[in-house]
Amino acid sequence: MSEQRENATDSDSTGSAPGGFETLAIHAGQTADPATGAVVPPIYQVSTYKQDGVGGLRGGYEYSRSANPTRTALEENLAALEGGRRGLAFASGLAAEDCLLRTLLVPGDHVVIPNDAYGGTFRLFSKVAERWGVEWSVADTSDPAAVQAALRDRTKAVWVETPSNPLLGITDIAALAGIAHGAGARLVVDNTFASPYLQQPLALGADVVVHSTTKYMGGHSDVVGGALVVSDPALGDDLAFHQNSMGAVAGPFDAWLVMRGIKTLAVRMDRHCANASRVAQLLEAHPKVTQVFYPGLPSHQGHEVAAKQMRAFGGMVSFRVAGGEKAAVAVCDRAKLFTLGESLGGVESLIEHPGLMTHASAAGSALEVPDDLVRLSVGIESQDDLLADLTQALA
Repeated sequence: MSEQRENATDSDSTGSAPGGFETLAIHAGQTADPATGAVVPPIYQVSTYKQDGVGGLRGGYEYSRSANPTRTALEENLAALEGGRRGLAFASGLAAEDCLLRTLLVPGDHVVIPNDAYGGTFRLFSKVAERWGVEWSVADTSDPAAVQAALRDRTKAVWVETPSNPLLGITDIAALAGIAHGAGARLVVDNTFASPYLQQPLALGADVVVHSTTKYMGGHSDVVGGALVVSDPALGDDLAFHQNSMGAVAGPFDAWLVMRGIKTLAVRMDRHCANASRVAQLLEAHPKVTQVFYPGLPSHQGHEVAAKQMRAFGGMVSFRVAGGEKAAVAVCDRAKLFTLGESLGGVESLIEHPGLMTHASAAGSALEVPDDLVRLSVGIESQDDLLADLTQALA
């Protein structure tokens, strides 16, 4: 895959020792506890800190909304993995997005959003930011010309998901960075589906990386969180000011759980990708499946771009079922090993109907998804068991 992607982690962007991705995932921001020698950062379940005289902050800590040592360790780790200068951890992915929007934009500003985006992101723009006076328009971000045509004088950001949710669309990050910067706008990339193990948008020209750390970063379906990573220190300071002012920060235990998950991110993603590739091949050959969305398939229109900017193709697969919505819902209901549920990126495999579940908020809009679509989050179980379950569910 991309040589730039392979070498991007071999730099010291956060003060941690340089090294490969797996080394950074385990060690960046995570020095042994000076008091006890504990190799895992402690959970500082504390709200306030004893000061050494008025204004004498010990280690810079005064109140855990502003900063907490466990959260600091996670934020340094996130920055290292994305090759950024500043990482910020939030209570959820949408909390991170909200902070970003209110940092970058003022009423009257405009954002280009993808025509295939997470339903919660669309809801944030259409039901929250729009009421605040932020304008937005939709473009197919896999088509640079369409994004160029959607730009306005007040465009301040171009928002991208790649791979996208739920149709696994692929956007050429470097191409859109050039378009956005040419218009004086910032490029924001939601990297949740890929994770920093598979893709590093900052190295390709993006200004901000967004994550729902609930997903692959946490990896075990036991924590909710979000993150922003930037390479511009001034933007990082501005985001940190808004994070503290608005307060939707990651709690210490949640930060600790995400760090715990990140330590095994590389090995988990390798298995997710291998399993998803086999699932996509099975589905593409199945007579009851009319279309498969997986960037690892040569038939995917974004395959070449994905191969250029990603290490591998991820653990998410979507497909359309012959027979429409009723047939798609029936497949979801018949699955046994694939658990019917929202979210994604955990070690267990999930199945859902986006139109009636995660993307219901996009119904009737330009982002409405097909009613015969099924989305899979392919876990790390035995491949044969996953293939057998899908085969019986499609019978």
